[in-house]
Amino acid sequence: MPVHRSGTARHSRGRVAGILLAAVSLLVTLPAAAQANDTADLPVRGSAHLGMGVAEHDGRGPLPPDSRAAVQTEGVDVSSHQGSVNWATLWSSGVKWAYTKATEGTYYTNPSFAQQYNGSYNVGMIRGAYHFATPDTTSGATQANYFVDHGGGWSKDGKTLPGALDIEWNPYGAQCYGKSASAMVSWIADFLKTYKSRTGRDAVIYTATSWWSACTGNSAAFSATNPLWIARYNTTPGTLPAGWGFHTMWQYTSSGPTVGDHDKFNGALDRVKALANG
Repeated sequence: MPVHRSGTARHSRGRVAGILLAAVSLLVTLPAAAQANDTADLPVRGSAHLGMGVAEHDGRGPLPPDSRAAVQTEGVDVSSHQGSVNWATLWSSGVKWAYTKATEGTYYTNPSFAQQYNGSYNVGMIRGAYHFATPDTTSGATQANYFVDHGGGWSKDGKTLPGALDIEWNPYGAQCYGKSASAMVSWIADFLKTYKSRTGRDAVIYTATSWWSACTGNSAAFSATNPLWIARYNTTPGTLPAGWGFHTMWQYTSSGPTVGDHDKFNGALDRVKALANG
């Protein structure tokens, strides 16, 4: 009997120790699991595109009225999300210009770039390339060089638009990429200066007024030199960032026909050609 009791006690103590060890292990692993769940909600690096945060941050209103009071020219913007694009259908629907995502940061190039960039050109469209900026990863100059080296250059062929800098909400973290307003303006200036030194052209700036106000302090530093491509999914472009008296392009929806992201150039087709020619 004494021996039996001793064995039972040892068995009970072993069970208690096992339960305690399991509990401690669970407590240790919970924070890592919670962190994994948090990061699992973030998009994959490289998947960002023009207007990724517009509807989420600025909302979505009705489409603009079909009015010819002010002449505008229809365009689209595409990224790897669209894959192989039916450019002939878009051309027949009245789309006359297009921008294709070329790069992001210094770690991504669009695998569909050739089909999209050359395909739009081959059906007669005026085309351009854009770069999704990640100011928290490398300098503006470094990213501008990467962009030019991977499809973002310019040639005076009458059908190639200057490159566009897509600077907007950070889909991978803090909306201003952890930068103060002055640091963000410096980063943008670094990119634009380098792009112009490489191509001879002032890059287009794509942004949304709410992001620009929050993350650059509503800077007017580039309004005299860089064309504005404003993002707003509503009936009008709305209030523009400081300094710009007019917009050059307007991304007005992400749910258009054939390709979701549709844009309007603020002028007739000859003005699109004028921007291409520089």
